Amino acid sequence: MKKTKFLSLVLTAVIILPSMAFTLEDILSAPFPYSLMASPEGDLVAWVFNQRGRRNIWIARAPDFKPIMLTNYREDDGQEISQLVFSPDGRILIYVRGEGPNRKGEYPNPTSNPRGARMEIWAVRIEDGKIWKIGEGTEPSISPLGDIVVFRKGKDVLYAPLDGSVRPRILFKARGRNGSFIWAPSGKKLAFVSRREDHSFIGIYDLEKEKILWVLPDVYRDGHPVWSADGQKLAFIRIPGATMEFKPIWMSRDIPFSIWVFDTNTGESRKVFEADKGSGFSLYYPPKPLLWPLKNRLVFYSEQDGWMHLYSLNLKTGKVLCLTPGNYEVENLSISSDGEFLVLNSNKGDIDRRHLWKVSVKGGAIKKLTQGKTIEWSPVFLASGRYLAFLRSSGKHPASVAVLILNKGNIKPITDELIPSNFPESELVEPQQVIFRAGDGLEIHGQLFVPAGIKKGEKRPALLFMHGGPIRQMLLGWHYFYYYHNAYAFNQYMIQKGFVVLSVNYRSGIGYGAAFRTAPHQGPAGASEYQDIIAGAKFLQKLPYVEPLRIGLWGGSYGGYLTALGLARNSDLFAAGVDLHGVHDWSWRGMMRGVEDWGISREKLRLARLSSPVADLRFWTSPVLFIHGDDDRNVDFIQTVDLVQRLRKLGRAHVETLIFPDEVHDFLLFRSWLKAYEAAGNFFQRFLGRAKN
Repeated sequence: MKKTKFLSLVLTAVIILPSMAFTLEDILSAPFPYSLMASPEGDLVAWVFNQRGRRNIWIARAPDFKPIMLTNYREDDGQEISQLVFSPDGRILIYVRGEGPNRKGEYPNPTSNPRGARMEIWAVRIEDGKIWKIGEGTEPSISPLGDIVVFRKGKDVLYAPLDGSVRPRILFKARGRNGSFIWAPSGKKLAFVSRREDHSFIGIYDLEKEKILWVLPDVYRDGHPVWSADGQKLAFIRIPGATMEFKPIWMSRDIPFSIWVFDTNTGESRKVFEADKGSGFSLYYPPKPLLWPLKNRLVFYSEQDGWMHLYSLNLKTGKVLCLTPGNYEVENLSISSDGEFLVLNSNKGDIDRRHLWKVSVKGGAIKKLTQGKTIEWSPVFLASGRYLAFLRSSGKHPASVAVLILNKGNIKPITDELIPSNFPESELVEPQQVIFRAGDGLEIHGQLFVPAGIKKGEKRPALLFMHGGPIRQMLLGWHYFYYYHNAYAFNQYMIQKGFVVLSVNYRSGIGYGAAFRTAPHQGPAGASEYQDIIAGAKFLQKLPYVEPLRIGLWGGSYGGYLTALGLARNSDLFAAGVDLHGVHDWSWRGMMRGVEDWGISREKLRLARLSSPVADLRFWTSPVLFIHGDDDRNVDFIQTVDLVQRLRKLGRAHVETLIFPDEVHDFLLFRSWLKAYEAAGNFFQRFLGRAKN
C-alpha cells in the first residue's frame, strides 16, 4: 500500500512538473501581429503575423472576423513583410518582401543564401490568394485610379501596372533619394520627397505633362506632404536643414518647425503655422505626423507643450487647438472615413500602459474606449465606421488582434485561437509598477517581476533590463514592438528560472514627457542616464528576497551600451552582463570619419569617449557575453569587435561571444532569437546561479 502511494506521488510529479517548466520555444511561440490596416471597401482588416520567423499576411472580414491566412510562406528565411497597401477597390493588397540594403548596397541575407536576397514588391488578390510580383523596390503607392503602382528602387522612381502584366519602367529621374509618394485624388499628380543629405525638397510630378515642380525649394528639410480632398492644395512640414553641429536625433525637441500649404492653381505657398520648438519627436516617431481630415482642418503632432500631443489647425481662422491636453502622450491614430473623429492610443491616466481614446478633430472631450490591465495600440477604423480593429496584450496575454464593435462597446477577439496550446500564459508573472528616484532626484519608472513561491529568508539572483532606442518605453505587459515582445518573453523565462527582474525606463525614453526624453548630458554628452541604472540596482538590493551581490544586467542596442557601461564602471555592483549589439565608443564615428566631417568639436569628441564603456575598461572584471550580427545597420559591428579585443588583451574579465554571420540589428531569423536567448539564459545561470536559502 505504501509502495503504491509512493509510485503515485512520483507519477504525479512527473506529470505536473513539466507543465510548470516552460521552454524558451514555448514562451516565444505566440505569433506576433503587426502592420494592421483596413480595406477602403468592405469591413475587412489585414495584418502580418510573424509565427516563429514565418511571416504571412492574414485577413478577417465582418461580421464573424474569422482569421484567414492569405499568403503561404513556410520558412524561417528572414524575409520581412511590410508596407501593406490596399488597392482603391479593396480587392488587391500589395506588400514588400525583404528589407533594404546597407551602406554597401547589400540586402539582408541572414540565411547566407548563396543566391543572395532581394527586396521585392508583390501583390495578392483577396478573393483567392493568387500572388504575383510587381518588381524589385520599396515604398509602393497605388494610383487612386487603381491602374499602376509607383515605387522606388535605389535612386530611380519606377512604375508598373497593378496586374503585373508589364515589367517596371522609369517614371522619372531626379537627384537625391526620392520617396514618400502621395497621389493627388485625381491620379494625375504625384507628390514626393526628395532627400538630399543636408536638405530635402517637396516635388510634384505631373504624369500628363511629364514635368517636376519643386514646391518652395529652400535650405530646409521639407517633408510629410498631404493633399487636400479636392487635390488643389498640398500641405507639408518644414524644419531647418542640417548644420555642422552634431546632435543625436532623440535630442531634437528644440528644433522649430512650420506647416505650409501650397496652392496648385496659383503656385503660391503660405505658412499656416509656426512653432519655435517641438518638431523633432513629432517628425520621426509617428508614421504620419500631418493629416488633412476635413476641408479646412489639419491635424498634426507636436511636443511644443512638453508632451507629445495632437493639434487641430483651422485653416480659415488660423486657430490651433490641442486635442489631447494633459501630462500624457499620444502615439498611433486612425481617422474616421468622414474625417470627423479620430481614435488614438495613449498612456493618459495609465502612464505605463496604452489605451484607446476617441476625440473630434474639431476639439471637445476625449472619450476612453478601453481600460483595465490591458494594453491597446494601432487602432484602425473599418470602412463602414461600425468597427475599430486594434492590437492588444496584457501582462500574461501576448499581442493579438481584436475588434471593437463601436455601437455596442463589445470587444471581439480575432486571433486568440491562433496562440499555440503550449504557450504558458497561465504560468507567467504579472509585472508590478515601481517608482524610484535617481541620484539627482529624477523619478524613474520600472516594471518589477517577482517569481512566485519565494520563501521567507530566501535570496534570489536578479537581473536589470534596459531597453534600446533610447526612444522607447517598456510597459506593464507584452510590448507592441517585436524586438521588445521578445525581450519581455526572455524576462519571463528568467523569472521562471528563479530570477527577480527589474526593467528600467531610464531618462531619454518616451512616455514621460519631453523634459524626461531630452534630459541634459545623456549618451555621448555625459551618460546622465547611467545614474538611473545605478538607482535601479540599489532598488533591487533593498528587496529582502534579492541577493545584493548577484545582480546582472542585460539589454540590446542602447541597452547594450548601458550594460557595458555598468560592467566597466561598476563590476563591484554588477556581477555579470549580456550585451546585445551595444554601442561601446561614442567617439568611434568621429575618429573614423574625421572630426571636421562629423561636425563635432574635439572637446565634445573627448566627452563622447569619456561617456563610453571603453573609457573605464581598467575597472571591468565581471564576466560578459557579447551577442551581435555582423550585418548590423544600426550599430556598427566594429563596436563589438573592438571592445572584445581590448578586454581580452587586458585579461581581467571573462569574455564570451555569440556572433551571427549576415544577421542584422533586429534579428530577422527566429532561430537567431532563440539561440541568443538560450545562450543568455545559460550564461546568467552559470555566473549568477539559482535561488538559494
